[in-house]
Amino acid sequence: MDNMIELEHIVKTYQRGAETLHILKSVSLTVARGDFVAIVGPSGSGKSTLMNTIGLLDVPDSGTYRLDGVLTSNMSDNGLAELRNRKIGFIFQQFNLLPRLTALENVELPMIYSGIGKKERRERALVVLERLGMGERGHHKPSELSGGQQQRVAIARALAGNPSLMLADEPTGALDSKTSAEVLELIVQLNRQGNTIVLITHDMHIAENARRIVTIRDGEIVSDERLDGAPSERLTEAVSR
Repeated sequence: MDNMIELEHIVKTYQRGAETLHILKSVSLTVARGDFVAIVGPSGSGKSTLMNTIGLLDVPDSGTYRLDGVLTSNMSDNGLAELRNRKIGFIFQQFNLLPRLTALENVELPMIYSGIGKKERRERALVVLERLGMGERGHHKPSELSGGQQQRVAIARALAGNPSLMLADEPTGALDSKTSAEVLELIVQLNRQGNTIVLITHDMHIAENARRIVTIRDGEIVSDERLDGAPSERLTEAVSR
């Protein structure tokens, strides 16, 4: 099977005074291309550190990580940043849109760092905004959009660079239940269209929209469950609880 993510024996520790905190304890995890995996766990479980490792935002103390076949272990900071920008699209709880830029300009922004020319990035931004039902809102600033619309813009920004992996960190945490359901359905549709998605959440009801749930506790993976049925079949039930 073609794996998008291959983590082998990942260890991460932090120093707090004289105390060594073991955040990740020899974590191994593979995610196949096109899969939809939810990583769940309580606060302090290590899921945020695991997300930062997968997202190339944090470097483990030991172990190996291959992203889309690329070994990241000995890469420089610049090399990691270039790989991250090319391979990963991020969706955050707080949207992280720049308030002074329009929706269209926010979607274009990561492509500037990728060196994509002005004409092409404008075309790609327009296409992905239209795809997400935001084509008529491209010239509005974030303050002029609802929470759900802002998250759609954030998802458009993540998609515009054609990433190999979509990494969603509590993507519905700042939304009401109705808007959460809409955003989750959108993420399910993106997976159905072939996007590889890793979703980080503390909420099992949200996680149940994935195809697979990985549970982490005290820095260790304690369960890895493949769910039955298509995610869309479970969506309404999970959100309505």
